[in-house]
Amino acid sequence: MTDPTRGVLYPERLPRFTRLAPTGAASDLVAWFWIPQWDLPAGVASPQPVLGYPAANLVVEPDGVTLWGASTRASERELRGSGWAVGAVLRPAAFARLHPAPSELVDSHLRLDEPALQLAVAAAIPDPEAAAGAAAEWLGDRVGAPSAEGRLANAMAELLMTDPGVLRLDDAAERLRVSVRTLQRLGHRTVGVSPAAMIRRRRLQEAAQRIRQDPDATLAGIAADLGYSDQAHLAHDFRAVLGLTASDYRAEVGG
Repeated sequence: MTDPTRGVLYPERLPRFTRLAPTGAASDLVAWFWIPQWDLPAGVASPQPVLGYPAANLVVEPDGVTLWGASTRASERELRGSGWAVGAVLRPAAFARLHPAPSELVDSHLRLDEPALQLAVAAAIPDPEAAAGAAAEWLGDRVGAPSAEGRLANAMAELLMTDPGVLRLDDAAERLRVSVRTLQRLGHRTVGVSPAAMIRRRRLQEAAQRIRQDPDATLAGIAADLGYSDQAHLAHDFRAVLGLTASDYRAEVGG
C-alpha cells in the first residue's frame, strides 16, 4: 500500500484518518480502504483538498453509498460538524464489474441503492477494521473473483501507480508483455482514463509529496527526478490539475 498521505495535499489538516490494506480475496478488488472520522467544534470548517488516484472509489457515508469515477483534477471537500466515511479505492477488476462503462463516470459519480451495505458499515463505525471488513464482504459477494482481463488490469494499475521507473507507456507494455494498444484499451475499459494519464497522475502526486517532505530539493531537481522534460513542464501540470503553481504550493506547505 502506498504512503498514507500520498494524494492528500495538506496532511496536517486531516481529521482522524485511517488507511487499511485489504486482506484475503478483497486484495484483488480493493487497493486500500480509507476511513476519515471527524468531530469539529460548532462553526469550524476543515477544507480537505485531495489529488485523487486515477481509480474509482466506493464510498459509504451516513446518508448512503456512492460510486465515484476516476478524477482528472484535484477536488476538495469541506468537513463540518461530526461525521465519517468509509471509502474503498477499487482495483480495475472490481470497478469494471460495478459499472459497465467506467469512462462515463470520469469526474462524476453515481448513487447506489445499497441499504444493506450502508447499514452494515454504519453498524461497524467507529471501528475502522470492522467497517472495512463489512465493505470487503459486500464487494466479495457482489463482484466475485476477477476475470483474466481483470487481473491484467489490476497488474497494469499497480505497475503504473507504484513503479517510479515506468515513465512511458512503452515501459509498462514491455513489463506486462502486452502491446501498447492493449493497455490503452484496457485502461479505458476498466479504469475510465488512459494509462498515460495514470502515469502523469502518479508523477504529479510524487512531485507534491516531494515538495512537502524535502525542503532542500529544488523544483528543477524534482522535475528531473520524476521524468519531466523540465521545470516548466512540472509547473504546467501543477497549474492545470491543482490550480496553483508548484512554487505557490511549496510556500503554502512550508516545503
